Amino acid sequence: MAIVKPFKGITPKKELVSKVASLPYDVMNRVEAAEMAGDNQYSFLHVVRSEIDLPEVENAYDPVVYETARKNLDRFIAEGTLETENEPIYYIYRQIMNGRVQTGLVGCTSIDDYMNNVIKKHEFTRPAKEVDRINNFDHCDANTAPIFLAYRKNDEINQIVNDWIKFHMPVYNFTSEDDITHIVWKLDESSLISRISEIFDGIDYLYIADGHHRSASSVKVGLKRREQFPNYDGTEEFNFFMSVIFPDEDLFIMDYNRVVKDLNGHTKDEFMQLIADKFDVEKVEQNEPYKPMSRATFGMFIDGAWYKLTAHKGIYDENDPVDRLDVSILQKNLLDPILGIDDPRTNNRIDFVGGIRGLKELEKRVSNGFVVAFSMYPTTMDDLIDIANAGEVMPPKSTWFEPKLRSGLFVHRLF
Repeated sequence: MAIVKPFKGITPKKELVSKVASLPYDVMNRVEAAEMAGDNQYSFLHVVRSEIDLPEVENAYDPVVYETARKNLDRFIAEGTLETENEPIYYIYRQIMNGRVQTGLVGCTSIDDYMNNVIKKHEFTRPAKEVDRINNFDHCDANTAPIFLAYRKNDEINQIVNDWIKFHMPVYNFTSEDDITHIVWKLDESSLISRISEIFDGIDYLYIADGHHRSASSVKVGLKRREQFPNYDGTEEFNFFMSVIFPDEDLFIMDYNRVVKDLNGHTKDEFMQLIADKFDVEKVEQNEPYKPMSRATFGMFIDGAWYKLTAHKGIYDENDPVDRLDVSILQKNLLDPILGIDDPRTNNRIDFVGGIRGLKELEKRVSNGFVVAFSMYPTTMDDLIDIANAGEVMPPKSTWFEPKLRSGLFVHRLF
């Protein structure tokens, strides 16, 4: 059963919220982060990407980077940019993108649930990527960014949330520079807070939608605190990490497309002949970018032309939740055997393009150093949950969630 609890959130002063809130740390590089922050002294990028304040420091993982993050967080609190809640509460966080709405509860989840697989994963993590957020959370003594979780919808939770929204004014309501609306309510009625926690106690599993590295890092910092304070009783804040928890029906996974730098020594004609063994290949009329509309179909852009690929029956197991994924079909039947992309995690001949960038971005990448691009049918929430429940993992770069959670709207202190 899932442990979910309220917390004393650290949140932006209302009139500064749009200046504080930033995109997540991992969707931009150092140069882009510096450009996004610009001359905005309130941007939370000064906490989650604090290397932007240290142009003379070449190593983004230098200890001074994380010391600066802590100083910036403490400064935001001391100056009143961020304010601390008096009592533990839940927050309701709604995002609206292109008319589509997703509404989640912001609370804290248990590091023990993560370790006991009540919080289920669908991706491997890389220790090297974990180290950065471990250092950030550890130095700041806080979860500076939430984990994006999902659960199978619960009618009573939906009713509580919808009724609260109906009769209470939001504390924040702003539209960010990427045209996504962010609305936040404080849910601070003690009876409802208790009831929400009780309901989650009856929910079997939570699922990581986005933030596998952040969650793993949060857990490792919590375990470090347990070593530092061996008399802990389990109620301390470091036993929990901050999450935004959405009903599965609200969430939308976009395509996560692929581009490859070369044809692995094949000529174009040889390549086309090889893929015809496993896929039907059709040239797209009017050469419009092809967006797959059903499973086991793919778009391919090569030599200035778009093609539709349809996987032959029998080249994948329809009863295997991993093998039937489109990302698996392409990897096992084309990228690996034909193009030599044996491990897409580490092979530098492949790159990945989130669907938010559109299919024209694939054409652009092919005209700038890549040779072939593939557009994908998106993984579904049912796919994600089936794979997580089976204890399996997806191939790399299988899911692209939009909209992303803004950083800086909520901070959870570990003490």
